[in-house]
Amino acid sequence: MKKLILVLSILLLVGCKSKKVTNTPEPVEVKIVKLSLSAIDENQKSKAYELGKRVLMTCNTSKFKPFNESEATQSVIKNTTEEKLTKTCTKFRQYYGTFKDLQLVEAYKNIYEKTTVFRYKALYTKKVANKELRVSMNDENKVSSIKSLDWVDTFQNK
Repeated sequence: MKKLILVLSILLLVGCKSKKVTNTPEPVEVKIVKLSLSAIDENQKSKAYELGKRVLMTCNTSKFKPFNESEATQSVIKNTTEEKLTKTCTKFRQYYGTFKDLQLVEAYKNIYEKTTVFRYKALYTKKVANKELRVSMNDENKVSSIKSLDWVDTFQNK
């Protein structure tokens, strides 16, 4: 009987051993707000347009004036090279034709990243598909990212 009580006591102690609780951080909510086009700073709007157009005009001219530190972040400067643009432009010219212009459709403010995202519809001579150029400007008025996507009517944070 004493042995049985001793074994049960040991089992009870082992069974009551506390488990480690892992504390998982809560996901950060990315808050994105649609902006009225008239509420956007004109300097930022025109700078985003000019820099986005400069990238796509490379497809027509095969010449790209690299971004400087007052225009873009270091990562954008590093990743936007003439070689990469030429490779992309070859595909774009084949499928979409000659680049004509950018049409600003809407803009969003990413509160968490402190950026303004400009959505442009890229206009080409061929009407086979619509392309989107997304230019993100940070709070220092520098390009923090440039993306080319297939156009969809609703904004999707990718």
